[in-house]
Amino acid sequence: MGSQYPVNILVVDDDRDTRELLREVLSEEGYNVVTSSSGEEALQVGKQECFDLIISDMKLGPDLSGLDVLRAYKTLQPESEVILITAFGTMETAIEALKGGAFDYLSKPFKIDELLVQVGRALENRNLIRENRALKRQLGSQVQLSSLVGRSPAMLEVYKKIAMVSDSRSTVLIYGESGTGKELVAKAIHHNGPRTNQRFLAVNCGALTESLLESELFGHVRGSFTGAFGNTRGIFEEASGGTVFLDEVAEMSPALQVKLLRTLEEQEVRRVGSNRPILIDVRIIAASNRNLAERVDQGKFRQDLYYRLRVIEIALPPLRERTEDVPLLVEHFLKKLEHERGRMFSVTPQALSVLVSYAWPGNVRELENALEAAVALTRAGVLTPEDLPPKVRAEFHDASRLEDLYANLPSLEELERRYLAHVLRMTRENKTRTAGILGISRKTLYRMAERFKLRV
Repeated sequence: MGSQYPVNILVVDDDRDTRELLREVLSEEGYNVVTSSSGEEALQVGKQECFDLIISDMKLGPDLSGLDVLRAYKTLQPESEVILITAFGTMETAIEALKGGAFDYLSKPFKIDELLVQVGRALENRNLIRENRALKRQLGSQVQLSSLVGRSPAMLEVYKKIAMVSDSRSTVLIYGESGTGKELVAKAIHHNGPRTNQRFLAVNCGALTESLLESELFGHVRGSFTGAFGNTRGIFEEASGGTVFLDEVAEMSPALQVKLLRTLEEQEVRRVGSNRPILIDVRIIAASNRNLAERVDQGKFRQDLYYRLRVIEIALPPLRERTEDVPLLVEHFLKKLEHERGRMFSVTPQALSVLVSYAWPGNVRELENALEAAVALTRAGVLTPEDLPPKVRAEFHDASRLEDLYANLPSLEELERRYLAHVLRMTRENKTRTAGILGISRKTLYRMAERFKLRV
């Protein structure tokens, strides 16, 4: 069974012969077996004893059905696995059973060997949940469910900078690849500073056309362009007193860069179609996944604006450079999914190894999406490598195959020793000929032979 604790199984069936058959077969496998002849009796037993697995017939007589037993045990003992058996199987009842949380749904007549295989699988899943509890508690004690997650040295530096700059009015420039959490850092700066009770507004400068972005940021007056039916305040006005986060600021056009620079210098805006200045009080935090210094050298970004934006600079590391944070992030996102879905999730050590080994080109956002997909597609509460996206699994398996391929190759030193021994055999230990073939002096030959403990 591979278990170090007693395994308790409850068999529920109103047919005495079936109950006794299952009791006998399962007891021979070493399981502790309790039987019930009705759904009501099964629920009463469940209030007194805990079971790792419940095997129940679907049709149990006049009181409760197997589906009722399933639903009740998912409330009474939510971590128990349930296998339902029926002689009257339909697609509808199978779907209802699996959606209700049953581990499997078998049709009568069933083969004992097939049932035992499913029992083994159900208990293995149950064991995985138990084995992951310790890791889950350990990580849970380390991780505060804040937006930013990580304990690597690189992330600790980020936290320090957030703490140091939060009370400042200075502009902040955040660098990082897509998906590293630049907006989360910007929000952390805002919410840990004196503007926390004011508005935090974000705009992606690369997602809008130049005209739309200009109107979004600065607002417009009635009649300034087709469709401008009234005066509209822009984000800078809306966020006055608070913070504006300009994501992907490198994508901003040269004309808008000039207008942004003026806003930073004068703390005022002019709506599109108006020359009237409007005073604002905003802190600007900008972010880019491109190297702005290189964009300046290429003539694609204004140097004066670059220096105004990078008064304080924060660099976010890609996930592949802080793999020690992956288990913490996995725990964080699974807790988030548990809250959303009302179920408990965890990962096997093997699945965690796959997640840690993957390079994550999409960074933290890709990891979150991968876990969300895995949770949506798995029937069990414990994620295995097979539940993860194919791309993530494939890279791990490719790396594993490469490790297997090179695992038994000799070291360079061992190759050197073997070659020296081979040449000595071929020359019948003729030192002069051996040294000549190897292109070394006899003195060097003696040193090599001594190092490799070979006789010359």
